[in-house]
Amino acid sequence: MPKSAIAMIAHDRTKPDLAAWVGRNLAHLQGRLIYATGTTGRLLKHAYPELEIHPLKSGPLGGDQQVGALIAEGRIACVIFLQDPMTPQPHDVDVKALVRLATLYEIPLACNQSTADYLVASPYFSKPELAPEILSLEERYEAYLQRLNTTLESS
Repeated sequence: MPKSAIAMIAHDRTKPDLAAWVGRNLAHLQGRLIYATGTTGRLLKHAYPELEIHPLKSGPLGGDQQVGALIAEGRIACVIFLQDPMTPQPHDVDVKALVRLATLYEIPLACNQSTADYLVASPYFSKPELAPEILSLEERYEAYLQRLNTTLESS
């Protein structure tokens, strides 16, 4: 079964932008499970009660890591993460880890509204079964996993 859940995250100054983007894209988001971190989730749930939004913890309190775990479990199809590039984030290491997991697991990641627009306009967004098959994590990192297993076996 194709993954269909979407993760949404927005730094403080970009929360209104994400809320407005969601409003413009309601037709694309209807019927999709949306996981959203902390305040972003509560804001979106209040503004768009017709959407299925599951709030997680606040990003600095582990919400970014919860999204990362959902990616690793194969439950997330894409991530919309509106970042504020002008404000330092106290949980920057968590943000970097989340971006790394999205990259590792081949999860589309939009960090601005323009990229998010491209994502939802893609035919793969509404019909993920049409997307080309990507090698599994094990196939892409076979050499790494073999080295890891050899190291574990020899210790």
